[in-house]
Amino acid sequence: MDDAPAVLKITLAIIALLLLSTCSQPPSVLEQIMRTGELRVVTRNLPSAYYLGAIGPQGPEFELASRFAAELGVRLYMYSVPNVADVLRELESGRAHVAAAGLTRGVRLPQHTSFGPPYQQVREHLIFRQGEQRPRSLEQAGRGHIEVVAGSSHAATLEQLRAAHPRLSWVENPTAETEELLYRLSRREFDFTVADSNEFAISRSFHPEIRIALDLSGGKSLAWVVDTRDASLLRRVTAFYSSLRAEGRLASILDAHYGGTDRFDYVHARDFIAHIETRLPQYRHWFKEAAAEVGIDWRLLAAVGYQESHWNPTATSPTGVRGLMMLTEETASSLSVANRLDPRESIFGGARYIVWIRSQIPKRILEPDRTWFTLAAYNVGMGHLEDARILTQMHGKNPDAWSDVREHLPLLTQAKWYTRVKRGYARGWEPVRFVDNIRGYMDTLDWVATERPQAQHDITAAALGAR
Repeated sequence: MDDAPAVLKITLAIIALLLLSTCSQPPSVLEQIMRTGELRVVTRNLPSAYYLGAIGPQGPEFELASRFAAELGVRLYMYSVPNVADVLRELESGRAHVAAAGLTRGVRLPQHTSFGPPYQQVREHLIFRQGEQRPRSLEQAGRGHIEVVAGSSHAATLEQLRAAHPRLSWVENPTAETEELLYRLSRREFDFTVADSNEFAISRSFHPEIRIALDLSGGKSLAWVVDTRDASLLRRVTAFYSSLRAEGRLASILDAHYGGTDRFDYVHARDFIAHIETRLPQYRHWFKEAAAEVGIDWRLLAAVGYQESHWNPTATSPTGVRGLMMLTEETASSLSVANRLDPRESIFGGARYIVWIRSQIPKRILEPDRTWFTLAAYNVGMGHLEDARILTQMHGKNPDAWSDVREHLPLLTQAKWYTRVKRGYARGWEPVRFVDNIRGYMDTLDWVATERPQAQHDITAAALGAR
C-alpha cells in the first residue's frame, strides 16, 4: 500500500506527458491548408500547363488545380516560376504545397516531396526543323547541337541514352522552357531539342515548321509533385484523381485542352500564323466588340470567321454564301445584316447567329461541350446534329458528350445508319473537322494573339476563390 502514491504519481506523469505530446504535435499539411483556406500551387508558364489567356488563367494544370481547390473548399493561389529548378525550390522551401507544372516522372525530387498519381501518358520526342536533314539515329543527331531544359526529365533521358551512345552530347539551358526552345529551334538557332508529346502537339500550331525526328522513350507519366512531410495531402490528391478518372472527368478535361491538336496541316498552320499578323489587326476590335455584346469569347468568333473566309470580307462561295462570316442571304436577313460584304455587319451578324444556335442546345449540356455542339450545329445544322446524338445513344454512348457524338457523326454518311434517323444523309465528317479546326485556331489565338506581360520571369499569381 505504501507504493500506491508513487504509482499514482508515475501514472499521472505519463498521462501528462502523453497529453503534452499530443498538444504539441504540429498539424498535418492538409490541416494547414484547411485552416488557412488556401492551396498554394506552383507551375510553369506553358501552353500545356498554365498561362494567362484572353479570359484569364488557363491551361490543363490550372483547370485541374482549380477543381482540386474547389473540392477542398479553399482558395487557389497559383503562380508561375521560370523553370523546373525553381518549381522544385518552391516545393522544397515549403512556399508551395503542390507543383502542377507538367512534370514527368523521372525528375529528381527534393526531400519531403513525392509524385502523385499519373494523370496523362506522354512520349519524349527529339524535335528538328522541317527543311533540315532528319537524323535517322541518335548517332546522327549527336553530330548536331542539341539543347534541352536544365534539370528536366529530357536531360535525364539523354543521360540514360548516353550509356549506349557515348558520343551523344547536349547543352542544358538553365533559363529557358520547352516552348522557348521550340521557338528558337524554329528560327534555326540550334539543330534539335526534346519535347514531350503533349507539348509538341500544342506547340506545332504556333511553330508549324517543327517535326519529330525520333522517339526517345516509350510512355512516361505526367504527375503533380506533392509536399509529403506527412502523407495527408498525398492521400487527398490520390483520392481526387481516382474520382476524376472513375467519373470520366479527367478524360473530358484533357480532351478540352488537347482534342483540337489531333489534326494538323502544316500549310494551313503557317498561313494562319501569317494572317494573325496581317489580317486580324483590321478586324480584332470588331470581333471583341461583337463577342462582348452577345457574351461569347472573341477568339471563338474570330476562329469561326477564319474557318469560314480566312478573314476575307469579300469571300463568296459557289452556293451564294458571302462575306467574312459567310452568311447565307436568308440567315443575313433574319439577323438584320443589310450588307454581307460589310465586315463589321458580317461579324456582328455572325456573333448573333452563334448565340441563337447556342440557345437551341439542351441546357443540361455544359461547357466546353456546349460550345463544340454549337459549332457542329453551325456547320451541319441542328437537325443532323440531333440525328448524330440519337445514333450515339443507340450505340450506348453519351449523347451529351462531344467526344462521343464526334465519333458517331460520320455514320451519317452510311446508309445503314442515316436511314434510321429523321433527316437522312449528311457529310458527317465536315462538322468534326470544322470543330477540330476551330479548336486549334482558338488555342493558337489564345497563345499567339493575346497580349502578355513582358517579364515572363516574374512570378505571376492567380489568386482565385474556390468555385
